[in-house]
Amino acid sequence: MILIPGVTASGKGRLAFGLAESIGAEIISIDSMKVYRRMNIGTSKPPEEARRRVKYHLIDVVEPSDSFSVGAFLDAALQAMEQIKDRNRPVIAVGGTALYIKALLYGLFEGPGTDEQIRAQLQAQLQAGGLEELHDRLTRIDPVAAERINPNDAKRIIRALEVYRITGKPISGLQGQWDTRDMKHDWTIIGLRREKADQSKRINARVKRMIAAGLVDEVRALLAEEKPLSKQARCAIGYAEIIEHLAGRTGLEDAVELIKRNTRRLAKSQRTWFKTFKDVNWIDIEGEEPPEKILKRTKAHLMDTR
Repeated sequence: MILIPGVTASGKGRLAFGLAESIGAEIISIDSMKVYRRMNIGTSKPPEEARRRVKYHLIDVVEPSDSFSVGAFLDAALQAMEQIKDRNRPVIAVGGTALYIKALLYGLFEGPGTDEQIRAQLQAQLQAGGLEELHDRLTRIDPVAAERINPNDAKRIIRALEVYRITGKPISGLQGQWDTRDMKHDWTIIGLRREKADQSKRINARVKRMIAAGLVDEVRALLAEEKPLSKQARCAIGYAEIIEHLAGRTGLEDAVELIKRNTRRLAKSQRTWFKTFKDVNWIDIEGEEPPEKILKRTKAHLMDTR
């Protein structure tokens, strides 16, 4: 059982595919947006050719109009793990959604219950002042959580503020207790890590490829569907910015720059999360290092951990 975490655009998906082909494994995607059907370009799903050659799980499992929780992910991932084991194949889990990775490694973080009155107040404040104001408030009371959470993710920002109102403690501190649990399964964790400048260059190049591949048309088609996009789908980086562009509130060039900026912020929050992960065998990737060399180095790490 091999887990490959890494920040967005680090090359972890390509590595997982190459490794799966070489050892006959199946892949579990740990990505909160690749679960949505027809959200292909903006989520950088593996191409159809790759999915014909290697079996993937937890890609294209729900409609864009549906919500999808960490609990739903964990149930589906555990089921996929059992199916793969029944076929006597190795398991490779790969992704950058840190909250989902934490759940897979240590189980769910329950936290305090909800308070409907507090949540309603926060929702009203969101409508009145906007999401940026709530995120700024979270930065003041819990900078660690604010750095981890996507600034577009209203659900998690409100939840973090709600937890603070209920307990008087930052959610990041409560989640720190979660990190002390024992790992639920016997994972070998191989992480990919790049220099920040190289990572930003890769992010910018990938956003350019997405636009060239038809991201705007993909978003336009999703908005034209009978059922509206769920809040979760609408806040996905790449989709949220293009939705603003199609609504006439942002020019395309500005929307593209926002996608790049927000993706770099996501990468920063992922790096913060991954610093808390234990037992990770990190591989530091050189700027132009070819995928074949990264795969070879990963196999060497796996041999060393046996």
